[in-house]
Amino acid sequence: MNNKIQLGKTDLLVNPIGLGTNAVGGHNIYPNLDEETGREIVRTAIDYGVNFIDTAYIYGPERSEELIGEIVKEKGNRENLVIATKGAHKFIENDVVVDNSPAFLIKTVEESLMRLRTDYIDVFYIHFPDQNTPKDEAVGALKELKDAGKIRAIGVSNFSLEQLKEANKDGYVDVIQSEYNLFKRDAEKELLPYTAQHNISFVPYFPLASGLLTGKFTKHSTFSDGRSRNPLFQGELFEQNLKKVEQLRKISKAKDVEIAHLVLAWYLAQDSIDVVIPGAKQPEQVVDNLKTLEVMLSHEEIQQISSIFE
Repeated sequence: MNNKIQLGKTDLLVNPIGLGTNAVGGHNIYPNLDEETGREIVRTAIDYGVNFIDTAYIYGPERSEELIGEIVKEKGNRENLVIATKGAHKFIENDVVVDNSPAFLIKTVEESLMRLRTDYIDVFYIHFPDQNTPKDEAVGALKELKDAGKIRAIGVSNFSLEQLKEANKDGYVDVIQSEYNLFKRDAEKELLPYTAQHNISFVPYFPLASGLLTGKFTKHSTFSDGRSRNPLFQGELFEQNLKKVEQLRKISKAKDVEIAHLVLAWYLAQDSIDVVIPGAKQPEQVVDNLKTLEVMLSHEEIQQISSIFE
């Protein structure tokens, strides 16, 4: 599949369908994960031409990066892959603390390089903002690492517009990762216009809203994981949300694709979104997500989907 596109203003070329890997070794996120399944998910992604692999120190912690490093080594095609990871968390006596200080970010990148078994990280994100570090100073440390060839693109994640502006004071930010989906469209107010203006690539996380945008649930579905606390999955709002998703079914049927493919294609049609990173708990899901690339949306269909979720 040679349909790679440029990630924002970077020189990185990616398949628009990437892979989010919090279910690969993310034992602190999903209980009972099977590591061999995790390895198989990454192998399958690489075999099918998915080259943008998104992980983070905190998935595991550390284990997701380690498993990905193992498979990348096994596959032996590092130069074809675009590996993104995130750091900012540390543990102090069992408490998780966020640290954006230059010294800590440099240490974090070095440790991620070792776990990923690589000499460079394609995209390194500051995973969460801390309270104290000026954001342009934090990004300045990443710029030094970029100049040294240790990272190829500078990212921030979960930053507000004000924090992003401060981080991008010198124009060094290449990518931002933030929550965005058809149910949570706050980013359209300020973040997306800013990223479009500054050629910063916007990578949405939770693109399928924890599965709600797949069309697989009914009002009788029950949840024993984090969704049981997620307002989108509660009571009357849950039923209203399901009705909206049902309206997508007509469009997806006409195109002979699944609702999830339609939704992912809608994001890729938005300004400054170059790539989406749906997660996968099984290798088959990785292959299935690639069907998104066959979905062509007309301007009318893009508007129609948007208006269902106004």
